[in-house]
Amino acid sequence: MLKITQLIGLVVYAPKSPRKRGDGAEVAAKRIGKVRNVVCSPSGARVVGLIVHRRDIAGMVARPDLFVAFDSFEPFERGLLITRPDDGVDDAARARLGLDWDACIIWNGMDAKTEDGKQLGYVADIEFSTKTGKIKAFHLGDGNMSESLVGHVAVPGSMLVGYKDGWMIVAPEAAQLELSGGAAAKAGEGYARAKDGVSKAAKKAGSAAGKALDKGSRELGRALGKAKRAAGENPAKKAGEHLKGASSMFSDFANEFKKASK
Repeated sequence: MLKITQLIGLVVYAPKSPRKRGDGAEVAAKRIGKVRNVVCSPSGARVVGLIVHRRDIAGMVARPDLFVAFDSFEPFERGLLITRPDDGVDDAARARLGLDWDACIIWNGMDAKTEDGKQLGYVADIEFSTKTGKIKAFHLGDGNMSESLVGHVAVPGSMLVGYKDGWMIVAPEAAQLELSGGAAAKAGEGYARAKDGVSKAAKKAGSAAGKALDKGSRELGRALGKAKRAAGENPAKKAGEHLKGASSMFSDFANEFKKASK
């Protein structure tokens, strides 16, 4: 299993020539951009790929984001390498996976609540299978307090109901889940506060996401990005940037990726 915070911010490369497997030879590659976000299927229950922000041409002309399918990349140096350049990116990948692109969802940063209206926080991370893309759990954080203190609530993917009006909707049972991680959570403190209220950043992101969803996941990603930039850095971005700059952490990620892919 992997988490999206292990991916966001990583540099993405594409092979310059056919790759040689099993002989230990280095792979010639060119830098494409960085992972901006993770896209989920229209049902929201499966990760279908990555949104990669490509570098501007000559530092001036903006280029559209690149879609990389969930089964078309692997760890490379301190980033990711596209392994299926022919049918693993953009339209070819969407056609192969049978995706209704305009109906795909970006959960990261979106507010979450139960079917009966109880607000739980916002989606701070997603844990998913590298083989199938199926989501094991949504990790919900609370922007009113540091997650390092209160931890997060891990909502099983099976409790997902769907999307509605800018909100992730989950089963009522999710309101009874316990916090995991975080000093205060381990000490049994801050539980009520962690499950009530949503940060201004999360509200802005959720509102912008709701307005943009009907325009497709590209517009949704941009709306989330703008809201997060306006509100300051978020845990997912900071985690991704930290991971990118720490070779030992990337080594752990690469090992975990290989184990999960077996």
